[in-house]
Amino acid sequence: MGAGNGPLAASGRSMQGVNVLRLILPAVAGLSAALIAYGAAYVRGDLGGVMQYLRARGALRRLEASGAGQEQLASARTALRELGQQVGDPALAARLWPLELLVGLLIAVLVWRLFARQLSTGPRPDIQERMVERLAHRLGGRFTLADLNRSSPLSDEQARAVTARLLEQGRLTRSGDTFELVIHRVRGGQPTS
Repeated sequence: MGAGNGPLAASGRSMQGVNVLRLILPAVAGLSAALIAYGAAYVRGDLGGVMQYLRARGALRRLEASGAGQEQLASARTALRELGQQVGDPALAARLWPLELLVGLLIAVLVWRLFARQLSTGPRPDIQERMVERLAHRLGGRFTLADLNRSSPLSDEQARAVTARLLEQGRLTRSGDTFELVIHRVRGGQPTS
């Protein structure tokens, strides 16, 4: 087996992807939260004022499209500018930038910790079992470990552990290399697995 082949190399590549995501997701979430906080400070939390400004801007665009006179357009632009100055407060948003960045940092840390907790707990067995059962249903109730490796993100070890659990629970049977989903019938005649 050459260098770079095998499960360890594949695991290393997937962990690099996880590490990149682990850095990118909190950064994006933190920057987004900081921008939302900046926007909220900019309009002083006045969503009604923002909606009023957007309606006035739409009315101005419709007025321009209708071919209104220059005097009427100038009056509408002046009214829109005044409304914008009433709604927006760039000085307040600039004064509160440390708080806005702090909100972004807190959100980034929360996302980082959530991601780290999910990585430390590992994949949940019940999710893996449902994944195997769905694959079995798609393949007509029968599959092999090779089918499972090809069609799922499970490693060889995970696939063996999941099939072993399902065999112990009586949800699968095994005949050589082939696993078969056990179908239970209920009174109504509807199969359940």
